[in-house]
Amino acid sequence: MLRRTFIALSAAALAPAKKRVALFNGRNLKGWTHYLWDPQKKAQDTTTPMSAVWSVKDGMLLCEGKPPGYIRTVKEYSDYRLTLEWRWPPETTRGNNGVLVHTTTPNALGVWPKSVEVQLASGNAGDFWVIGTTLDVPDAENRRRDRRHLNLTDNSEKPFGKWNKMEIWCKGNEIKVWVNGDLVNHATNCSESKGAISLQSEGAPVAFRNIYLESL
Repeated sequence: MLRRTFIALSAAALAPAKKRVALFNGRNLKGWTHYLWDPQKKAQDTTTPMSAVWSVKDGMLLCEGKPPGYIRTVKEYSDYRLTLEWRWPPETTRGNNGVLVHTTTPNALGVWPKSVEVQLASGNAGDFWVIGTTLDVPDAENRRRDRRHLNLTDNSEKPFGKWNKMEIWCKGNEIKVWVNGDLVNHATNCSESKGAISLQSEGAPVAFRNIYLESL
């Protein structure tokens, strides 16, 4: 019995611990880089600084929404559980943003890099949009709209001004998404399985907080 206990404890000690890290430290944008787009020139905007679009206040990451573009982690990741919270200003009438997972090559579609977008747009949080990538969802004949793959639920989001929570689970070629505890989408056979994590600037002010990544 003692030998079995010792073996079990040894195996547990050797098993890799799940590592949870804060991608956003609540103070600055260390660990992130940015990409902005000039709609008139249809080219990269190299003159507007990151601080004109993204800023940090009271532990929140604030995005002005204009000009279009994104911030992306300097590091690339695979096999992880990503959690974050987002909130639209109370006066918002139509919020638009997204989380890009498996971000790689810039300008796969105009401003947007090759990636899978997990939609945050109000009323549609959890939709998948493929950007130079492919994936499969159940009942695709009814849920696929060109690059868009509709989510599974309605009314998972909270009213404007309230914090929402999203969990994105990426393992191999699978992606699962929860919004406020509801499973809202599940993709398989994704053509990409690793890359940077990005947050969009897509026309509307939005706040983020508590952005954490846990390895799987």
